Amino acid sequence: MTINPTQPKNQKAHLKTQVPGPKSKAFREREEKLLAPGLQGFALMAGITVDHAEGSTVTDVDGNTFLDVIGGIGVNGLGHSHPRWVSAIQEQVKHASVGSFTSAARVELLEKIAEHPPAPGLNRAQLYSGGAEAVESALRLAKCHTGKHEFVSFWGGFHGKTMGVLSLMGSDFKDQIGPMVTGSHLVPYANCYRCPLNLEYPKCGMACVELATKQAKMSCAGKVAAVVVEPMQGTAGNVIPPREFLPAVKEMAKKLGALLIVDEMITGFGRTGKMWGSDHSGVVPDIVTLGKQFGGGYPIAALLSRDEIVAAKPWGNPSGSSSSYGGNPLAAAAASAALEIIRDEQLVENSKRVGEYFLKKLKPFEEKFSFIGQVRGEGLFLAIEMVKDKKTKEPLSKAACQMIFMECLKRGLLTMSYAASFRLQPALTIDEGTVDHVVEILREVFEWMEKRSER
Repeated sequence: MTINPTQPKNQKAHLKTQVPGPKSKAFREREEKLLAPGLQGFALMAGITVDHAEGSTVTDVDGNTFLDVIGGIGVNGLGHSHPRWVSAIQEQVKHASVGSFTSAARVELLEKIAEHPPAPGLNRAQLYSGGAEAVESALRLAKCHTGKHEFVSFWGGFHGKTMGVLSLMGSDFKDQIGPMVTGSHLVPYANCYRCPLNLEYPKCGMACVELATKQAKMSCAGKVAAVVVEPMQGTAGNVIPPREFLPAVKEMAKKLGALLIVDEMITGFGRTGKMWGSDHSGVVPDIVTLGKQFGGGYPIAALLSRDEIVAAKPWGNPSGSSSSYGGNPLAAAAASAALEIIRDEQLVENSKRVGEYFLKKLKPFEEKFSFIGQVRGEGLFLAIEMVKDKKTKEPLSKAACQMIFMECLKRGLLTMSYAASFRLQPALTIDEGTVDHVVEILREVFEWMEKRSER
């Protein structure tokens, strides 16, 4: 089948009103009276109210159409409102939508997952409604299988906001919400742009993993159940470690007598130009967690592991690893359709090809703009480092990043430029023509920012 035949091509932004428009403002005012604080920051800053979305565009209630390279922060793999996916949900909801009984949709989903596992033998899945829920289950499973209780995770890591995974988060997001769960240990990640040891790759010899192993041995009590790692870090800024990093982490887990849990929430299902983020290094994990574009927009996540691991009790007891929403017929039908579309429309291949095109278009920004420190990417997992100074690599201020976000918004582009490590995670269905329009808006905004800095 032709790559990505069903989603629109060469999409453009089109603005009819000031942004946000009057209708969007009216809806936000009504919502603000009832919605608790804490909504995602970019949604609050944008202030738009969505009416409909298609492919790589979002149209608000005022008729303004925006190009979207946020993509639900990695959720929108298929493009908005993919017709095959919509049809599958409509058909399933007419028959059954809730419950834990076996359904044809769930059986078909499990079979599709098993067709392309992250590694041979990872053929046992358990289904959940969200990413943190799946990773929490992975932690419980590791405890049950090993009889141990400690965990090692990485600086910059993000695995969710519930208490167990929050304790493994490698950022200051945890400030003022402690104490954390005991037995949680954080070690350096191979973020080569901002090396934790101030070394340079490849001369460093992966010293960060050597330090991480020593630190884990010294700070742990000899009871490490698992090392938890993202093959490429998403929330930290789409950080892409060297190919040797994940194999070195696997060896670290072995030395600690621990399982290796690889969190593929963002990197799975083609985001990085390969089916799995771990495919870039060939590492075989013990447990893998899945989510984001897995459901094509429907809230579903999963855990994958081997027969001998999932047999561990009490995780493997009846109701020991289940979820009320996990794997219900509607969720299963949505995810099954998503996997069919990814396969049939060759979206992994599209991610690789268009991602390379996107990266090539953005790479000259490193030389053109004084505040662009680095442009990097694998597939449609891209990032732009925005800095105050290219030598010190000090991140651009939050205020400056928010100005860039608002200038993009005014021109019809929805971005994650509100942070100095600016992530770009568009739909896997995006085409080169649409990318050209995205890059043109970014160029215009960056030129505006450059002139402003000169004044």
